[in-house]
Amino acid sequence: MAPISIKRILISESVDPCCKKILQENGIQVTEKQNMSKDDLIAEIKDYDGLVVRSATKVTADVINAALNLKIIGRAGTGVDNVDVDAATIKGIIVMNTPSGNTISAAELTCTLLMSLSRYVPQAAMSMKAGNWDRKKFMGTELYGKILGIVGLGRIGKEVATRMQSFGMKTIGYDPITPPEVTATWGVEQMSLEQLWPQCDYITVHTPLMPSTAGLLNDTSFAKCKKGVKVVNCARGGIIDEDALLRALESRQCGGAGLDVFVEEPPKNHALVNHPNVISCPHLGASTKEAQARCGQDIALQIVDMVMGKSLVGATTRKMLSYGSFPTMQTEKVGHNIKIITLGINTLSNENVSIYTDLVLVLHVQGYKVIEVDMYI
Repeated sequence: MAPISIKRILISESVDPCCKKILQENGIQVTEKQNMSKDDLIAEIKDYDGLVVRSATKVTADVINAALNLKIIGRAGTGVDNVDVDAATIKGIIVMNTPSGNTISAAELTCTLLMSLSRYVPQAAMSMKAGNWDRKKFMGTELYGKILGIVGLGRIGKEVATRMQSFGMKTIGYDPITPPEVTATWGVEQMSLEQLWPQCDYITVHTPLMPSTAGLLNDTSFAKCKKGVKVVNCARGGIIDEDALLRALESRQCGGAGLDVFVEEPPKNHALVNHPNVISCPHLGASTKEAQARCGQDIALQIVDMVMGKSLVGATTRKMLSYGSFPTMQTEKVGHNIKIITLGINTLSNENVSIYTDLVLVLHVQGYKVIEVDMYI
């Protein structure tokens, strides 16, 4: 790929100091300004070639259209929900994230919530702080021998599966992208959602938030689940329909929920947060020292590699496809569908599956559906 000139970058949130250090060491001027209002950001952004954010900064179409020189928007984290990718694509601005930076931290939090749901740990701790000693009230269940359904078998889903298997859980899952023969190598049997719902004792979701995943767990799907199923969402608010979840909790169709993300943050659905069988966290999935250092370092190195013309990693806009990020890729547009003729991939290794997964997610963001793939040449 050709080098891209980036001289000035604005960091609008608290990002690990290594991000600024790496950028400056590579000749890029860095300005840090936190807690800006939308109007402040619109006024400021015109002076920069790049913008680095986490999740609080909303990079709307108004912000993007005010950016006269902007070439790159980098999110130090997984996903780009807070960036108007379509508006950026129209202006030829590259949007990138750090897809693996918080993988371990998000997976570990998911496992923590699964364990807490099984043994009522937060509720018991609160009871003790209130001066109570109530052993019978917090009778739990073992994870051993239970069935965990994992919806979304990307990086985080895989890490959750391998960890919960160590507790003796059977892991099943659903993913429209990762091939079943690949997930089978790490102990996850794939099946349709219709087959998955009624089997699970626990369900955890690890998908992007898009039209096809919004409200994935709803009144209809909860009705198909085992009575008392427990659910966890450390991915994106809205994948589980919050009103449907509350109804399922009140009817005891759902036995408990561990929630790190919400449709609105902070959440306004206080009835859900305050439900006795809900364990909630204020979006802590990436809130570890290690994840923040990794995300800060990753986004800085990705920007530097782009500037030097070495590679383009973690990009989610159409412009990335023109840089040949996927070897000898050929595509054919069929209406709003994309037929991938070849990716130039000879073996179905985990690394290549990751490349393929990233590509399909890019196409989904752009509104396309992949209808046929020949991965071999």
